[in-house]
Amino acid sequence: MNANHLVSQYGYWAVFVLVGAESLGVPLPGETVLIAAGTYAGHTHHLSVWLIFAAAASAGIIGNNIGYLVGIKGGYPLLRRYGHYLHISDSDIKVGRYVFDNHGGSVVFFGRFVAILRTYAAFLAGTNRMPWREFLPFNAAGGIVWAAIFSFGSYSFGNTLRHASGTINLILGAVAVVAIVVAIVIIRRQSKRLEARAEAAYPGPLPD
Repeated sequence: MNANHLVSQYGYWAVFVLVGAESLGVPLPGETVLIAAGTYAGHTHHLSVWLIFAAAASAGIIGNNIGYLVGIKGGYPLLRRYGHYLHISDSDIKVGRYVFDNHGGSVVFFGRFVAILRTYAAFLAGTNRMPWREFLPFNAAGGIVWAAIFSFGSYSFGNTLRHASGTINLILGAVAVVAIVVAIVIIRRQSKRLEARAEAAYPGPLPD
């Protein structure tokens, strides 16, 4: 999939569709197309950087909200019905929900800047029943800031940002991996305490 060709042929629609699909949960190169569009606009002035920004931000927000809805309507019921096959107990589900209820905003906002989390953070937020009224502002803020950085950054610095994006993603990915590992270690060490807090927050059987 050639990002430059897509941008030259389809312009803003290429940005909107690929960023939206990636945000929904489809592993497509939304960020790569966004950078290509900004670079193309900076070199040719055939596209408006403001419209590129608007397309990316709106697609990211809309896609994430659809991914969130899929998580609530599909991910959570599947987890409830088949989670035991993956050794995921009701207690584990409550802990996941407790973590998202208390730190979900950070996961949703900063997840926008990390490739893997950008694709699945909204779905996980829905699956873990993060309240939509809390999800929406962090999702919108993350989408707008991310779109602004990569739209105007690629427009201003062009190929420099495109070449550096791989390194940036590697660094952010490494940071995310370290953060995830640390979180897993902390959760395992504090598992009993987290389970007790989660049970206190959501007593009794989980709703279907």
